[in-house]
Amino acid sequence: MRKEIRLSGFGGQGIVLAGYILGKALTIYDGLEAVMTQAYGPEARGGASSANILVSDEPIDYPIVQRPDILVALSQEAYTKFKSTAKPEAIILIDGDLVIPTDHERHHAIPATRLAKSLGRRIVANVVMLGFFTAVTGVVSREAMEKAINSSIKPKAAPLNLDAFAAGYEYAKRKELRS
Repeated sequence: MRKEIRLSGFGGQGIVLAGYILGKALTIYDGLEAVMTQAYGPEARGGASSANILVSDEPIDYPIVQRPDILVALSQEAYTKFKSTAKPEAIILIDGDLVIPTDHERHHAIPATRLAKSLGRRIVANVVMLGFFTAVTGVVSREAMEKAINSSIKPKAAPLNLDAFAAGYEYAKRKELRS
């Protein structure tokens, strides 16, 4: 199993933190091999940002994501910039309130930012998306993600982030039942 994953959005959405948490869950708690690179625009907030993760059950010899199997887009700019890099059969996850798909490809949408706001902090939209990602893709276990969140976030903020993760995960499961 080898998957290329690109998480993308704009600066200030916590894309790199989300990539770090995902990588930690994959390696430390699910026992897989993973490597992450990150990129962001010249602006600290508002510029394009991405976390690129390669995951495999074998050692990774080339650490660059070229054609993602999974693309997460939390902003229109990120979707527009990275959609063409994804494999034709890629799983595409979007914040449905912030991203309008440009064609009719199959994608999975969640109102991540809206769900985060309903929890009281828009800033946890990245972790809402991680919950959705976990439920939709099956690449990482829920338990590993929860452990990675707990060990990566300040103790004071962990309960909110675990609630955000659960909101994204449960949203995907409810959506799955309706399909």
